[in-house]
Amino acid sequence: MKNIFLFILFTVTISCTAQTYPLRTFTDIPENAYLKDTNNELPFYEGTWKGTWDNKTIFINFKKITNKYDDVLKKYRDYLIAKFKVLDTNGNILFDNTNLSDDKAKIWGGKFIKDDNRYALYYNDSDLCNTSGTITINFLDSTKTKLEWKYFYRNEIITSDCPYYNTGIPQPLPKEIILTKQ
Repeated sequence: MKNIFLFILFTVTISCTAQTYPLRTFTDIPENAYLKDTNNELPFYEGTWKGTWDNKTIFINFKKITNKYDDVLKKYRDYLIAKFKVLDTNGNILFDNTNLSDDKAKIWGGKFIKDDNRYALYYNDSDLCNTSGTITINFLDSTKTKLEWKYFYRNEIITSDCPYYNTGIPQPLPKEIILTKQ
């Protein structure tokens, strides 16, 4: 009984000292705070989205991750991850990371951009010589079924150990596209 009481007291103490902030907090927050989707904005992005570019079709699946500790930021937070599949015009799979576990997703959310409705994500692909970049997404319509996607490519160094050293790294993601919710 004494152990149960101590456990409850400990839990209440931790809960009372933990600080929760909305995702759209643009000031410094203390370590171990929680950036929470208090306005339930992220669920609108969840699901499968489709778009076409350069004779390719991309399917992107966004998923909300909640209350996950970020070792780099030293905070708990809610954010989006994304997994994608790219097909050519014949239906052949060019890229597919949809079977990766959530913690290995190649696209993960950062934050909402201050004074804007865009949400920023990061991309890093170790299978493509650590190709990386930043992605911004935002809704184009009030029904939230059309999503504008902009990808800013950042991989500038290709070393000789990269299998694409002489051929150039393939680009699995469109630089700009309008995605439609499926």
